[in-house]
Amino acid sequence: MIYTRIEDKKGLTMEATKAAFMEGLAKLGKRERVLLIPPDITRIHGLGGMLAVWATEFYGNAVKQILPALGTHVPMTPKEIEVMYPGVDPSLFTVHDWRHDIVTLGTVPKEFIEEVSEGKLSYEWKAQVNKALVHGGFDLILSLGQVVPHEVIGMANYNKNVFVGTGGADGINKSHYLGAVYGMERIMGRTDSPVRAVLDYAEKHFAQELPLVYALTVVGRNDHGEMKPMGLFVGDDRSCYEEAAALSLEVNFTMVPEPLEKVVVYLDPEEFRTTWLGNKSIYRTRMAIADNGELIVLAPAVAGFGEDEEIDRLIRKYGYKGTPKVLSDVEKHKDLKDNLSAAAHLIHGSSEGRFTIRYCPGKLTKEEIEQVGYEWGDLQQMLQRYPIESLKDGWNTDAQGERFYYISNPAIGLWAHSGRFND
Repeated sequence: MIYTRIEDKKGLTMEATKAAFMEGLAKLGKRERVLLIPPDITRIHGLGGMLAVWATEFYGNAVKQILPALGTHVPMTPKEIEVMYPGVDPSLFTVHDWRHDIVTLGTVPKEFIEEVSEGKLSYEWKAQVNKALVHGGFDLILSLGQVVPHEVIGMANYNKNVFVGTGGADGINKSHYLGAVYGMERIMGRTDSPVRAVLDYAEKHFAQELPLVYALTVVGRNDHGEMKPMGLFVGDDRSCYEEAAALSLEVNFTMVPEPLEKVVVYLDPEEFRTTWLGNKSIYRTRMAIADNGELIVLAPAVAGFGEDEEIDRLIRKYGYKGTPKVLSDVEKHKDLKDNLSAAAHLIHGSSEGRFTIRYCPGKLTKEEIEQVGYEWGDLQQMLQRYPIESLKDGWNTDAQGERFYYISNPAIGLWAHSGRFND
């Protein structure tokens, strides 16, 4: 059921959002042991951090543990915790170790994977979560975060925050690979997808004993270009996610009238430090970019490829060289076959030769960028040509008279033209 909902496509105040959240928590009744699963610093704009702050304010000492949904991301630093969850006791936080701190709730049969993948894949899928969810003795597990178009699952969050955000190697790897092989352009912006079907199966069959409740935000830009909360939905079933997803598709999706010849995307240094995350610039814009177009990625803080040391090595070794090569490399090389989320990411991060991807990193060399299959751009030169402080989201014209489309944060939306989104 849904305990509370609030939405306004023109933007909500933080006071109204907080009041609605507290109302939803009040309807849950008294709890003695609460586990919070908020997003990490890579989702700083989604308001999940503030939900964790408010939940801690509401439940007080009943909050026994906070487990950021890292998935494969690097652990948060003390400074990031302070920024993301101001005023919250840092001793409450636990780092999710996706390779070791997990338990398997059950196994989705390979026949189900065969069905949802249209016969492209055949393997079992382990429903894995952090051991704290099962052995922590919690009477409330509160999963917090933003619903937004997503490249792996269609629309982010809901049970993805649990089975991927606190999941294990097998579950993360195989779910990412399923989405990639099925086809990301068939998935993005859709409420239902093969990956979501697998997670729904896992929740229905293996997680009914977990006291899970979801608090889902929708964040977008208002008419003045300001980032604002536009919806909050608190509930314990799929209807909560469906309502959030419907609103997100309204406020986070942009259908451009024509294919875009040149797109410039800026990656906020606080949010994007690797191509693993920064490639949202590719995922979220690819359906809007014209054949033989160009994507320019301004990435001042990007210093590596993977959030995890081993995945970083694999990206450097195999590169973003297109789906046929990745599928071949998976068959030939055990290290990639054992890390299918990395293989999926390599598929997601390639334009398949359809358009040029020009990365302009602050902390990677020309040789490193070209080695993985991208074109390189000098960041300082590009920032002079595309001065972000004077650009507006959408159409702009540079000093040379060239028209281009600018996106200040690819994480908050999805862009497409009808010729590709409806394929």
